[in-house]
Amino acid sequence: MADPFPLAPSLWAATAPPAPPTPLLSADRTVEVAVIGGGYLGLSAALRLAERGREVALLEAREPGWGGSGRNGGQVIAGVKYDPRELAAKVGEQAAQALAAFVGSTADLVFDLIERHGMDAPHARAGWIQGAHSPAALDTVKARADDWAKRGVAARFLDKAEVEARLGTAQYLGGWLDPRGGAVQPLAYARGLARAAIRAGATIHGDSPVVSLKQDDGFWVATTEGGARLRAKRVILGTGGYTGDLIPKLRQTVITPNSYIVATKPLSPNLRATIMPGGIVSSDTRQLLLYFRQDHEGRLLMGGRGPFREPKEASDWAHLERVLGKMFPQIGAPEIDYRWCGRVALTRDFLPHLHEPEPGLLIDIGCMGRGVGLQTAMGRAMADHVASEGRDPLPFAVSKIRPLPLHALNQAYVSAIIAWYRLTDGGVR
Repeated sequence: MADPFPLAPSLWAATAPPAPPTPLLSADRTVEVAVIGGGYLGLSAALRLAERGREVALLEAREPGWGGSGRNGGQVIAGVKYDPRELAAKVGEQAAQALAAFVGSTADLVFDLIERHGMDAPHARAGWIQGAHSPAALDTVKARADDWAKRGVAARFLDKAEVEARLGTAQYLGGWLDPRGGAVQPLAYARGLARAAIRAGATIHGDSPVVSLKQDDGFWVATTEGGARLRAKRVILGTGGYTGDLIPKLRQTVITPNSYIVATKPLSPNLRATIMPGGIVSSDTRQLLLYFRQDHEGRLLMGGRGPFREPKEASDWAHLERVLGKMFPQIGAPEIDYRWCGRVALTRDFLPHLHEPEPGLLIDIGCMGRGVGLQTAMGRAMADHVASEGRDPLPFAVSKIRPLPLHALNQAYVSAIIAWYRLTDGGVR
Protein backbone atom coordinates (compact mmCIF):
# COMPACT_ATOMS: atom_id res chain seq x y z
CA MET A 1 0.00 0.00 0.00
CA ALA A 2 1.24 3.48 -0.81
CA ASP A 3 2.85 5.79 1.71
CA PRO A 4 0.40 8.28 3.31
CA PHE A 5 2.59 11.07 1.89
CA PRO A 6 3.57 10.15 -1.67
CA LEU A 7 6.13 12.88 -2.47
CA ALA A 8 8.96 10.49 -1.56
CA PRO A 9 9.38 7.22 0.30
CA SER A 10 10.70 7.26 3.83
CA LEU A 11 14.46 7.03 4.27
CA TRP A 12 14.02 3.60 5.79
CA ALA A 13 11.94 2.25 2.89
CA ALA A 14 14.60 3.55 0.49
CA THR A 15 17.57 1.98 2.31
CA ALA A 16 16.23 -1.23 3.89
CA PRO A 17 16.98 -4.68 2.44
CA PRO A 18 14.07 -6.29 0.59
CA ALA A 19 11.18 -7.64 2.64
CA PRO A 20 10.87 -11.41 2.96
CA PRO A 21 7.97 -13.05 1.14
CA THR A 22 4.80 -12.86 3.27
CA PRO A 23 1.97 -14.23 1.10
CA LEU A 24 -1.58 -13.33 2.01
CA LEU A 25 -3.75 -15.82 3.84
CA SER A 26 -5.60 -17.39 0.92
CA ALA A 27 -7.18 -20.42 2.59
CA ASP A 28 -8.58 -21.33 5.99
CA ARG A 29 -6.13 -22.83 8.45
CA THR A 30 -5.79 -23.66 12.15
CA VAL A 31 -2.78 -22.97 14.39
CA GLU A 32 -2.03 -22.94 18.09
CA VAL A 33 -1.47 -19.16 18.33
CA ALA A 34 -2.51 -16.34 16.02
CA VAL A 35 -0.69 -13.01 16.14
CA ILE A 36 -2.41 -9.94 14.71
CA GLY A 37 -0.17 -7.03 13.76
CA GLY A 38 3.24 -7.16 12.08
CA GLY A 39 5.09 -4.51 14.05
CA TYR A 40 7.86 -5.13 16.55
CA LEU A 41 5.51 -6.64 19.13
CA GLY A 42 3.87 -9.11 16.78
CA LEU A 43 7.09 -10.10 15.03
CA SER A 44 8.94 -10.56 18.32
CA ALA A 45 6.05 -12.64 19.70
CA ALA A 46 5.91 -14.82 16.57
CA LEU A 47 9.64 -15.40 16.70
CA ARG A 48 9.59 -16.36 20.36
CA LEU A 49 6.58 -18.65 20.01
CA ALA A 50 8.17 -20.45 17.07
CA GLU A 51 11.40 -20.86 19.03
CA ARG A 52 9.36 -22.44 21.82
CA GLY A 53 7.87 -24.94 19.41
CA ARG A 54 4.42 -23.42 19.03
CA GLU A 55 2.63 -23.41 15.69
CA VAL A 56 2.08 -19.71 15.07
CA ALA A 57 0.78 -17.59 12.22
CA LEU A 58 0.91 -13.80 12.01
CA LEU A 59 -1.59 -11.68 10.10
CA GLU A 60 -0.52 -8.22 8.94
CA ALA A 61 -2.71 -5.77 7.05
CA ARG A 62 0.10 -4.65 4.73
CA GLU A 63 3.66 -5.90 5.22
CA PRO A 64 5.80 -6.33 8.35
CA GLY A 65 7.04 -2.97 9.59
CA TRP A 66 4.70 -0.90 7.39
CA GLY A 67 3.35 1.12 10.33
CA GLY A 68 5.17 2.87 13.14
CA SER A 69 7.75 0.09 13.43
CA GLY A 70 9.18 1.03 10.04
CA ARG A 71 8.63 4.77 10.32
CA ASN A 72 10.21 5.80 13.64
CA GLY A 73 13.54 7.50 14.29
CA GLY A 74 15.40 4.25 14.91
CA GLN A 75 16.49 5.20 18.41
CA VAL A 76 16.82 2.24 20.76
CA ILE A 77 16.31 3.64 24.27
CA ALA A 78 16.00 1.56 27.43
CA GLY A 79 13.39 2.30 30.09
CA VAL A 80 10.06 4.09 29.99
CA LYS A 81 8.94 7.63 30.74
CA TYR A 82 9.33 7.04 34.48
CA ASP A 83 12.60 6.60 36.34
CA PRO A 84 13.00 3.72 38.83
CA ARG A 85 12.18 5.93 41.82
CA GLU A 86 9.00 7.08 40.08
CA LEU A 87 8.03 3.50 39.29
CA ALA A 88 8.53 2.66 42.97
CA ALA A 89 6.13 5.45 43.93
CA LYS A 90 3.55 3.98 41.55
CA VAL A 91 3.79 0.25 42.24
CA GLY A 92 5.93 -0.16 45.37
CA GLU A 93 9.65 -0.85 45.68
CA GLN A 94 9.53 -4.63 45.22
CA ALA A 95 7.41 -4.54 42.08
CA ALA A 96 9.41 -1.59 40.79
CA GLN A 97 12.64 -3.56 41.00
CA ALA A 98 11.31 -6.22 38.63
CA LEU A 99 9.73 -3.61 36.35
CA ALA A 100 12.89 -1.50 36.21
CA ALA A 101 14.90 -4.61 35.37
CA PHE A 102 12.50 -5.43 32.53
CA VAL A 103 12.32 -1.97 30.96
CA GLY A 104 16.03 -1.44 31.57
CA SER A 105 16.94 -4.49 29.48
CA THR A 106 14.87 -3.70 26.39
CA ALA A 107 17.75 -2.21 24.41
CA ASP A 108 19.92 -5.22 25.28
CA LEU A 109 17.31 -7.50 23.73
CA VAL A 110 17.22 -5.60 20.43
CA PHE A 111 20.97 -5.70 19.88
CA ASP A 112 21.15 -9.31 21.02
CA LEU A 113 18.49 -10.34 18.48
CA ILE A 114 20.28 -8.49 15.68
CA GLU A 115 23.55 -10.24 16.43
CA ARG A 116 22.11 -13.67 17.21
CA HIS A 117 20.09 -13.85 14.00
CA GLY A 118 22.65 -12.12 11.78
CA MET A 119 20.15 -9.48 10.70
CA ASP A 120 20.96 -7.19 7.80
CA ALA A 121 20.00 -4.18 9.91
CA PRO A 122 22.53 -1.32 10.17
CA HIS A 123 22.98 -0.46 13.84
CA ALA A 124 25.31 1.20 16.33
CA ARG A 125 25.43 1.29 20.11
CA ALA A 126 27.19 4.42 21.27
CA GLY A 127 24.63 5.50 23.87
CA TRP A 128 21.74 7.95 24.22
CA ILE A 129 22.06 11.52 25.47
CA GLN A 130 19.07 13.37 26.84
CA GLY A 131 19.78 17.09 26.64
CA ALA A 132 18.33 19.50 29.22
CA HIS A 133 16.65 22.49 27.60
CA SER A 134 16.03 24.49 30.82
CA PRO A 135 17.43 24.89 34.36
CA ALA A 136 14.57 22.79 35.77
CA ALA A 137 15.26 20.07 33.20
CA LEU A 138 18.92 20.13 34.22
CA ASP A 139 17.93 19.10 37.75
CA THR A 140 15.77 16.35 36.26
CA VAL A 141 18.54 14.78 34.18
CA LYS A 142 20.97 14.92 37.13
CA ALA A 143 18.48 12.97 39.25
CA ARG A 144 17.75 10.58 36.38
CA ALA A 145 21.40 9.71 35.84
CA ASP A 146 21.87 9.17 39.56
CA ASP A 147 18.75 7.01 39.80
CA TRP A 148 19.85 4.61 37.06
CA ALA A 149 23.44 4.60 38.32
CA LYS A 150 22.14 3.32 41.67
CA ARG A 151 20.58 0.43 39.70
CA GLY A 152 23.93 -0.58 38.24
CA VAL A 153 23.80 1.31 34.93
CA ALA A 154 26.95 3.17 33.91
CA ALA A 155 24.91 6.34 33.45
CA ARG A 156 26.40 9.74 34.14
CA PHE A 157 25.60 13.43 34.10
CA LEU A 158 27.22 15.55 31.39
CA ASP A 159 27.85 19.27 31.72
CA LYS A 160 27.15 21.73 28.95
CA ALA A 161 30.61 21.44 27.39
CA GLU A 162 30.45 17.64 27.31
CA VAL A 163 27.01 17.62 25.69
CA GLU A 164 28.14 20.15 23.10
CA ALA A 165 31.24 18.12 22.28
CA ARG A 166 29.29 14.89 21.86
CA LEU A 167 26.28 16.26 19.99
CA GLY A 168 27.79 19.13 18.02
CA THR A 169 25.19 21.64 19.19
CA ALA A 170 25.31 24.34 21.88
CA GLN A 171 21.57 24.23 22.56
CA TYR A 172 21.58 22.34 25.87
CA LEU A 173 22.57 23.28 29.41
CA GLY A 174 23.75 19.75 30.13
CA GLY A 175 22.35 16.24 29.93
CA TRP A 176 22.86 12.64 30.87
CA LEU A 177 24.37 9.72 29.02
CA ASP A 178 22.75 6.30 29.04
CA PRO A 179 25.22 3.82 27.51
CA ARG A 180 22.48 1.24 26.91
CA GLY A 181 21.04 3.26 24.03
CA GLY A 182 21.81 3.07 20.34
CA ALA A 183 20.47 3.26 16.81
CA VAL A 184 19.08 0.85 14.25
CA GLN A 185 17.62 1.06 10.75
CA PRO A 186 14.08 0.41 12.03
CA LEU A 187 12.47 -1.06 8.93
CA ALA A 188 15.51 -3.27 8.32
CA TYR A 189 15.19 -4.47 11.91
CA ALA A 190 11.47 -5.24 11.47
CA ARG A 191 12.23 -7.19 8.31
CA GLY A 192 15.05 -8.95 10.14
CA LEU A 193 12.63 -10.03 12.85
CA ALA A 194 10.26 -11.30 10.16
CA ARG A 195 12.99 -13.35 8.49
CA ALA A 196 14.10 -14.78 11.84
CA ALA A 197 10.52 -15.72 12.74
CA ILE A 198 9.99 -17.44 9.39
CA ARG A 199 13.25 -19.38 9.74
CA ALA A 200 12.15 -20.47 13.22
CA GLY A 201 8.93 -21.90 11.79
CA ALA A 202 6.38 -19.08 12.05
CA THR A 203 4.14 -18.22 9.11
CA ILE A 204 3.64 -14.55 8.24
CA HIS A 205 0.78 -13.46 6.01
CA GLY A 206 0.97 -9.92 4.63
CA ASP A 207 -1.83 -8.05 2.88
CA SER A 208 -4.23 -9.87 5.19
CA PRO A 209 -6.14 -7.28 7.22
CA VAL A 210 -8.36 -8.84 9.87
CA VAL A 211 -11.94 -7.59 9.69
CA SER A 212 -13.51 -9.86 12.31
CA LEU A 213 -12.31 -11.67 15.42
CA LYS A 214 -14.84 -13.95 17.10
CA GLN A 215 -14.98 -17.06 19.27
CA ASP A 216 -16.39 -20.27 17.83
CA ASP A 217 -16.43 -23.68 19.49
CA GLY A 218 -13.41 -23.03 21.71
CA PHE A 219 -11.36 -21.28 19.03
CA TRP A 220 -10.74 -17.67 18.10
CA VAL A 221 -11.50 -17.11 14.42
CA ALA A 222 -9.80 -14.22 12.63
CA THR A 223 -11.45 -13.49 9.29
CA THR A 224 -9.44 -11.51 6.78
CA GLU A 225 -10.65 -8.99 4.24
CA GLY A 226 -10.30 -11.63 1.53
CA GLY A 227 -12.55 -14.05 3.43
CA ALA A 228 -9.90 -16.54 4.58
CA ARG A 229 -10.08 -17.52 8.24
CA LEU A 230 -7.37 -18.30 10.77
CA ARG A 231 -8.45 -20.39 13.79
CA ALA A 232 -6.37 -20.46 16.97
CA LYS A 233 -6.77 -21.26 20.65
CA ARG A 234 -4.82 -18.16 21.65
CA VAL A 235 -4.43 -14.72 20.07
CA ILE A 236 -1.84 -11.99 20.65
CA LEU A 237 -2.86 -8.61 19.27
CA GLY A 238 -0.53 -5.63 18.82
CA THR A 239 -1.67 -3.06 16.28
CA GLY A 240 -0.24 0.01 18.04
CA GLY A 241 -0.83 3.42 16.51
CA TYR A 242 -2.78 1.87 13.63
CA THR A 243 -5.39 0.18 15.80
CA GLY A 244 -8.87 0.15 14.30
CA ASP A 245 -12.21 -1.10 15.58
CA LEU A 246 -11.51 -4.85 15.61
CA ILE A 247 -11.66 -4.87 19.44
CA PRO A 248 -14.50 -2.73 20.81
CA LYS A 249 -13.28 0.50 22.42
CA LEU A 250 -9.57 -0.39 22.19
CA ARG A 251 -8.83 2.41 19.73
CA GLN A 252 -10.36 4.89 22.17
CA THR A 253 -7.80 4.04 24.88
CA VAL A 254 -4.91 5.79 23.10
CA ILE A 255 -4.02 8.98 21.28
CA THR A 256 -2.11 8.36 18.03
CA PRO A 257 -0.29 11.51 16.90
CA ASN A 258 2.02 11.48 13.94
CA SER A 259 5.73 11.81 14.61
CA TYR A 260 7.42 13.69 11.77
CA ILE A 261 11.01 13.19 10.61
CA VAL A 262 13.29 14.84 8.06
CA ALA A 263 16.67 13.59 6.85
CA THR A 264 19.35 15.64 5.12
CA LYS A 265 21.58 14.60 2.31
CA PRO A 266 24.66 12.73 3.59
CA LEU A 267 26.95 15.09 5.48
CA SER A 268 30.55 15.70 4.51
CA PRO A 269 33.17 13.59 6.34
CA ASN A 270 34.22 16.63 8.40
CA LEU A 271 30.68 17.28 9.60
CA ARG A 272 30.05 13.61 10.27
CA ALA A 273 33.06 13.56 12.56
CA THR A 274 31.82 16.47 14.69
CA ILE A 275 28.02 16.00 14.78
CA MET A 276 26.98 13.01 16.92
CA PRO A 277 29.90 10.82 15.82
CA GLY A 278 30.02 7.10 16.36
CA GLY A 279 26.28 6.48 16.23
CA ILE A 280 25.19 8.30 19.38
CA VAL A 281 21.48 9.21 19.52
CA SER A 282 19.68 11.99 21.34
CA SER A 283 16.32 13.36 22.37
CA ASP A 284 15.67 16.20 24.77
CA THR A 285 13.56 17.12 27.78
CA ARG A 286 10.96 19.27 26.06
CA GLN A 287 7.32 18.24 26.38
CA LEU A 288 7.34 18.29 22.58
CA LEU A 289 10.71 16.61 22.46
CA LEU A 290 13.10 16.77 19.56
CA TYR A 291 15.02 13.63 18.63
CA PHE A 292 17.95 13.45 16.26
CA ARG A 293 20.89 11.35 15.08
CA GLN A 294 22.92 10.37 12.05
CA ASP A 295 21.84 7.39 10.00
CA HIS A 296 24.20 4.69 8.77
CA GLU A 297 24.96 6.68 5.60
CA GLY A 298 25.74 9.97 7.32
CA ARG A 299 22.44 11.79 6.95
CA LEU A 300 21.33 13.99 9.84
CA LEU A 301 17.80 13.19 11.05
CA MET A 302 15.51 15.45 13.06
CA GLY A 303 12.16 14.29 14.43
CA GLY A 304 9.34 15.78 16.44
CA ARG A 305 5.63 16.47 16.51
CA GLY A 306 3.76 17.94 13.57
CA PRO A 307 0.13 18.20 12.48
CA PHE A 308 -2.09 15.48 13.97
CA ARG A 309 -3.62 14.82 10.55
CA GLU A 310 -1.83 13.02 7.75
CA PRO A 311 0.59 15.37 5.96
CA LYS A 312 -0.49 17.19 2.85
CA GLU A 313 2.63 18.97 1.62
CA ALA A 314 6.31 19.47 2.32
CA SER A 315 5.57 22.54 4.46
CA ASP A 316 4.19 20.21 7.17
CA TRP A 317 7.85 19.41 7.97
CA ALA A 318 9.11 23.02 7.74
CA HIS A 319 9.37 23.45 11.53
CA LEU A 320 11.84 20.57 11.73
CA GLU A 321 13.94 21.99 8.92
CA ARG A 322 14.13 25.32 10.77
CA VAL A 323 15.16 23.51 13.95
CA LEU A 324 17.93 21.66 12.11
CA GLY A 325 19.40 24.92 10.83
CA LYS A 326 19.30 26.54 14.28
CA MET A 327 20.66 23.60 16.23
CA PHE A 328 23.40 22.78 13.75
CA PRO A 329 24.31 26.05 11.99
CA GLN A 330 27.55 24.46 10.79
CA ILE A 331 25.62 22.47 8.18
CA GLY A 332 24.29 25.63 6.52
CA ALA A 333 20.84 25.59 4.93
CA PRO A 334 19.68 21.98 5.41
CA GLU A 335 19.38 20.04 2.15
CA ILE A 336 16.53 17.61 2.81
CA ASP A 337 16.48 14.22 1.11
CA TYR A 338 13.50 12.63 2.87
CA ARG A 339 10.37 13.63 4.77
CA TRP A 340 8.05 11.08 6.37
CA CYS A 341 6.00 10.33 9.47
CA GLY A 342 4.46 7.50 11.47
CA ARG A 343 1.95 7.18 14.26
CA VAL A 344 2.76 6.45 17.88
CA ALA A 345 0.28 5.16 20.46
CA LEU A 346 0.14 7.15 23.72
CA THR A 347 -1.76 5.93 26.76
CA ARG A 348 -3.04 8.18 29.53
CA ASP A 349 -0.35 7.10 32.02
CA PHE A 350 2.44 6.77 29.43
CA LEU A 351 2.89 3.07 30.14
CA PRO A 352 2.04 0.09 27.92
CA HIS A 353 -1.36 -1.41 28.64
CA LEU A 354 -2.06 -5.14 28.66
CA HIS A 355 -5.65 -6.31 28.24
CA GLU A 356 -7.32 -9.72 28.23
CA PRO A 357 -10.98 -8.93 27.50
CA GLU A 358 -11.76 -12.62 26.95
CA PRO A 359 -9.82 -15.80 27.81
CA GLY A 360 -7.24 -16.51 25.13
CA LEU A 361 -7.07 -12.96 23.78
CA LEU A 362 -4.04 -10.98 25.00
CA ILE A 363 -3.58 -7.38 23.84
CA ASP A 364 -0.80 -4.83 24.23
CA ILE A 365 -1.11 -1.18 23.26
CA GLY A 366 1.03 1.87 23.92
CA CYS A 367 4.63 2.41 22.82
CA MET A 368 5.15 6.05 23.93
CA GLY A 369 7.87 6.64 21.37
CA ARG A 370 10.18 3.93 22.75
CA GLY A 371 8.71 1.13 20.74
CA VAL A 372 11.87 -0.33 19.21
CA GLY A 373 13.03 -1.82 22.50
CA LEU A 374 9.85 -1.77 24.55
CA GLN A 375 7.60 -3.48 22.03
CA THR A 376 10.24 -6.05 21.13
CA ALA A 377 10.47 -6.98 24.81
CA MET A 378 6.70 -6.90 25.32
CA GLY A 379 6.18 -9.28 22.40
CA ARG A 380 8.71 -11.70 23.83
CA ALA A 381 7.16 -11.54 27.31
CA MET A 382 3.64 -12.08 25.96
CA ALA A 383 4.83 -15.05 23.91
CA ASP A 384 6.46 -16.60 26.98
CA HIS A 385 3.25 -16.08 28.96
CA VAL A 386 1.13 -17.73 26.27
CA ALA A 387 3.56 -20.58 25.61
CA SER A 388 3.80 -21.38 29.34
CA GLU A 389 0.00 -21.34 29.80
CA GLY A 390 0.34 -18.33 32.07
CA ARG A 391 3.17 -19.61 34.28
CA ASP A 392 5.65 -17.01 32.99
CA PRO A 393 4.52 -13.67 34.42
CA LEU A 394 3.73 -10.59 32.38
CA PRO A 395 5.82 -7.46 33.06
CA PHE A 396 2.77 -5.23 33.54
CA ALA A 397 -0.55 -6.01 35.20
CA VAL A 398 -3.50 -6.85 32.96
CA SER A 399 -6.16 -4.13 33.07
CA LYS A 400 -9.61 -3.51 31.68
CA ILE A 401 -10.10 -1.63 28.44
CA ARG A 402 -11.00 1.90 29.54
CA PRO A 403 -11.61 4.44 26.76
CA LEU A 404 -10.33 7.95 27.28
CA PRO A 405 -13.15 10.31 28.25
CA LEU A 406 -14.46 12.28 25.27
CA HIS A 407 -12.03 10.47 22.99
CA ALA A 408 -13.60 12.01 19.90
CA LEU A 409 -12.43 15.42 21.11
CA ASN A 410 -8.89 14.32 21.85
CA GLN A 411 -7.48 15.19 18.44
CA ALA A 412 -8.48 18.81 18.96
CA TYR A 413 -7.29 18.59 22.55
CA VAL A 414 -3.88 17.25 21.55
CA SER A 415 -3.53 19.93 18.89
CA ALA A 416 -4.20 22.58 21.54
CA ILE A 417 -1.72 20.97 23.94
CA ILE A 418 0.92 20.90 21.19
CA ALA A 419 0.41 24.63 20.61
CA TRP A 420 0.68 25.29 24.36
CA TYR A 421 3.86 23.23 24.75
CA ARG A 422 5.43 25.06 21.84
CA LEU A 423 4.98 28.26 23.87
CA THR A 424 6.11 26.85 27.24
CA ASP A 425 8.99 24.62 26.05
CA GLY A 426 10.97 27.55 24.76
CA GLY A 427 12.19 27.67 21.23
CA VAL A 428 15.49 26.52 19.86
CA ARG A 429 17.85 29.45 20.26
